[in-house]
Amino acid sequence: MDLGISGKRAVVIGASQGLGFAAAKSLAQEGVELVLFARSAEKLTAARESLLEIPGAKVEFVTGDISKAEDVEKLKSYVEETGGMQILVLNTPPPPRPMVDFIQETDDQRWEDAYQLQLKGALLVLRKLAPLLIDHGWGRIVAITSASIKEPLPNHALSTVFRAGVQAALKHLAMELAQYNVTVNSVAPAVVVSETYRNFHKGVDERISRIPLKRPGTLEELGATVAFFASDLAGFITGENLQVDGGYTKALI
Repeated sequence: MDLGISGKRAVVIGASQGLGFAAAKSLAQEGVELVLFARSAEKLTAARESLLEIPGAKVEFVTGDISKAEDVEKLKSYVEETGGMQILVLNTPPPPRPMVDFIQETDDQRWEDAYQLQLKGALLVLRKLAPLLIDHGWGRIVAITSASIKEPLPNHALSTVFRAGVQAALKHLAMELAQYNVTVNSVAPAVVVSETYRNFHKGVDERISRIPLKRPGTLEELGATVAFFASDLAGFITGENLQVDGGYTKALI
């Protein structure tokens, strides 16, 4: 299926590994040119080398921290100076470890760290980069959030609180950018198992047992969903959040 985005240019935040890398890979397979952004130059270099194995792939990267305004401004300047962008994929880092319930989150620094990484950083990226999509007359913003924004999950207090804030911002942007033919959507995984996920979350096997499809999601499935939302085929969908969770989330809306 031709998604109609070959030759477009995408900025992928948090693209050095995991969900962000999966999204970048799916876009590269559709012929999208990539600008990767993450904190580790070493991991970004490895990600770029892997993506360049895809025939015709074009991949660049910028290092930086999304919670630092100067780093996001550096990314914005680079994108403007090198040809602009039509697609933005927003993938934020996970909250501090270990993940615990709300009443157990008594450390103010953990709240501050989660805010910086998941909400402040996301807002900085959206505020700085979303305006770059307007002049093209076509654009896509796709955020990777969490199933916990629809149905709070055990031990996910920090994730739920701040990613819900990101979802609120996305809804505002969807309404504001629609007039420019820019859509804004999010995908919400629950259990997409990678090595990082297994190392980060306790009780993974128990959580998997509660998925109606009786298996975890794959990075490829998550990446393909992001690519669909970034495509021409999804042009009449905006302001939506799609659960990519095998039926895990039980919320009605």
